[in-house]
Amino acid sequence: MFEPKKILVPTDFSEHSDKALKEALNIAGKYNSKIYLLHVIDRQVQQCAVDYCLTSSDVEKLEADSVNMSMDKLKNEVSKVDKSNKAEIEFDVRKGDPFNEIVKEQKDKGIDLVVMSSFGRAGLKKYMLGSVADKVIRNATSQVLMIKE
Repeated sequence: MFEPKKILVPTDFSEHSDKALKEALNIAGKYNSKIYLLHVIDRQVQQCAVDYCLTSSDVEKLEADSVNMSMDKLKNEVSKVDKSNKAEIEFDVRKGDPFNEIVKEQKDKGIDLVVMSSFGRAGLKKYMLGSVADKVIRNATSQVLMIKE
């Protein structure tokens, strides 16, 4: 019988991701699993636009601020979790391509199960470019539970 001990939940802070986290919490409660909540920052700060450029230090500060804001949002997500659920939750922010970073995190942490939403913020764009969820399903080495909307 499959009893996951390490569950990865990628989040883009959408209501769809919240549903995936709730499902992961239910599973974690049954199997005493640890949850890894991950947010990936996929937009890099443009240093130059048209005829204006930011300094390297300005770009670094903006990127650091983005990571800090994301960490605060993750802390907020964790604080909203039902306290009766005793699942341990660890969270992280990575920068890069969401699909690649999710698969890296899954391998780095030895994740047994990835729980994610089939639909996130990307909307129509995902149908033209291929969804992150679809790529994760095809490339993850662990089980993937897709929460449909």
